Parts: sequence; structure tokens; C-alpha cells
Amino acid sequence: MKPLRPCNKVGCKNITDKAYCNDHKYIPLKRNKENKRKYDRYYDLYKRDQTSRIFYSSADWQKTREARKAKDNGLCQHCLKENKIVYADMVDHKIPIKVSWHLRLYMDNLQSLCNSCHAKKTNEDRLKYGKLLGG
Repeated sequence: MKPLRPCNKVGCKNITDKAYCNDHKYIPLKRNKENKRKYDRYYDLYKRDQTSRIFYSSADWQKTREARKAKDNGLCQHCLKENKIVYADMVDHKIPIKVSWHLRLYMDNLQSLCNSCHAKKTNEDRLKYGKLLGG
């Protein structure tokens, strides 16, 4: 048996004999495609609410997302404002769907973002909307 050590997740106080404790074992060290799929599947099953899960797997969302990406030429809109050319990894709701469900397919409420800008925007949303987003 390996000696116990702190979990690799920043701020976690659990100890484990692996890289991550049971609470954080699905957070991959490297975000390769296989690990990302595992994490996304875990998030969809246990973290995301069912209404959102059903919406994000709908054909309407898939078509709208692709249309937004095409309109943005596949580029991150936040980076573009800073004169940087970065490919977008996802399409984000400017006003989250948990705050305004009726805007979920409204094209003006969508923006293409890279992972870095999406993480920053998500943190800003948590501060701005607080409990509405589960924070």
C-alpha cells in the first residue's frame, strides 16, 4: 500500500494513496480527449441538473450552437476584442440558462469562447448571480 498524501486538487484537505481523492478523481491531470469525455460524462450524470442535461443534448441546441460558431468564424469573441486570434472551444450563454431559461436559444445571448475565457466568465457569473447558479 502506498503512503497517504494530500489530494492534488488545489484547496482539498483529503488524503489519498492516488493522485486525487474520491471527491476529485474525475478531474484529469491532462485534459486529453479520453479524460475529458470521462469528466464530461461524470459531470452530466452527477453535477448538472437534468433539465440542462436534456437541453444540451437536444437537436435544437446542437444546431443553434453550430450556427453561433459559424457566425463567429470559430473564434473566441473575448480574445478577439483584445486583438488575439484564438479558436473557440465552446459556445456560452451570456446570461446563463439558469437565470433566463427563455433566452437559451436566442442567438444574441450566445458567444463563442475559448476554455480560458469561459472559465473567467463562469467565475464572474458565479459572483454576479450567486445562488441562482448553485454558488
